[in-house]
Amino acid sequence: MTINQPLIRDVDYEFYDRELSTFIPDQIYDAHTHLFDAAHFKPEGADFPASVGLDEYRELIDVLHPGRDVSALFIPIPGPREMADAANQWIAEQQARDDRSRGLFYFHAKDDPEWIREEVKRLNLHGLKCYHVTSSRRPTWESAIPEYLPEEVVRIANEEGWVITLHMVKSRAVADAENYELIRDWCQRYPNMKLILAHSARGFQPAHNWEGLHHLKGLPNLYFDSSANCEALAHIAVLKILGHENFMYGSDFHVSHLRGRSLAVADTFLWLYEQTPVWEERHQSIEPVLVGLEHLRSLKWTALSLGLSDSQVEDIFFRNAQRLLGVE
Repeated sequence: MTINQPLIRDVDYEFYDRELSTFIPDQIYDAHTHLFDAAHFKPEGADFPASVGLDEYRELIDVLHPGRDVSALFIPIPGPREMADAANQWIAEQQARDDRSRGLFYFHAKDDPEWIREEVKRLNLHGLKCYHVTSSRRPTWESAIPEYLPEEVVRIANEEGWVITLHMVKSRAVADAENYELIRDWCQRYPNMKLILAHSARGFQPAHNWEGLHHLKGLPNLYFDSSANCEALAHIAVLKILGHENFMYGSDFHVSHLRGRSLAVADTFLWLYEQTPVWEERHQSIEPVLVGLEHLRSLKWTALSLGLSDSQVEDIFFRNAQRLLGVE
């Protein structure tokens, strides 16, 4: 495959050389990334290939960290129920091609829990991906966690020793008492289930992390992936309050290959994309880089702010995920 232009531009290579080339370790375990096939999903906003499997993913992700040895936890892109089975099959086929990679099973809130168990085993996947769009609440962004992650599914994950990647919602994310109380309760009652809070606890507004994460201390089966969060203070809050041992790098491909960044504002956040009319200032014209590069720079700022050692940075970029997923 040849990467399509203008998916990758000179400004991206220049940004990498200036900001990241000496920071990123030689090995990467991408703990939150998506593969897709046009038959069940086609991303908008960039000139992506029709299908992205293991080979295409590795070529595309090489733009963010060139020449690194990469494996990943592959996740279907959440979509309608009629496309979920094909998306899960695609993930299973691709992760089977790399002994170190793993895959998650995307389910809908009303799927039969025992059917979910059987399908994860049949496909030789390693855990679950839930998403708020399967909730019956409207708007789904204000859903309580059990409305898209039923407790019976969590119980099965505990019995099977699976991971669950959770993109929590509600307007204040982990600062919402209903969210942090439930997470604490489930992690304590289901200790063999490993819960990953995506996007640094969806801390796109870092103030929510500083307020809520104190309630989640002492949970060894609670993990975080950094995926696409461009706010260094969100990651810093996770590491300062809970430590770095359960914190993992995740690119959130394909979002990583859109242009712009997340931005904290007021008591919430917004996303600036290339199409957002903010890039023309009176004194200069700004060319946005890939979200994945902005995200990696936020991790560099995190490491510099906290004085992380090279070994701790390596933990975040690959060892923590390998330990969680049982990768040699």
